[in-house]
Amino acid sequence: MMSIQDWIKNEVDTNDVVLFMKGTPNFPQCGFSGQIVQILDYVGAPYKGINVLEDDDLRQGIKEFTNWPTIPQLYVKGEFVGGCDIIREMFQNQELQSLLTEKGIETTQQTA
Repeated sequence: MMSIQDWIKNEVDTNDVVLFMKGTPNFPQCGFSGQIVQILDYVGAPYKGINVLEDDDLRQGIKEFTNWPTIPQLYVKGEFVGGCDIIREMFQNQELQSLLTEKGIETTQQTA
């Protein structure tokens, strides 16, 4: 059977953009998760939302996977990008949009 760390690594490696969050993209269960969903939806980046509230092992496992204490956590092309504050700041500075473009992620919002 696959360990939770292996499962997380597989999700991060096989999906271009993954958001480990509380709730789902359609129904975020915390404000911070909701903010990242709004940002990703705004820039039009396709992503997979994974609800950590469905599994205690996953909720703990993702924190250990990145050595990052909080959720949500955003990954792009296998790399941990950050949590809510970092993503919001990157979005406001156009850094998130640039990162997505550099990594070959199609977005509906064109970067300046």
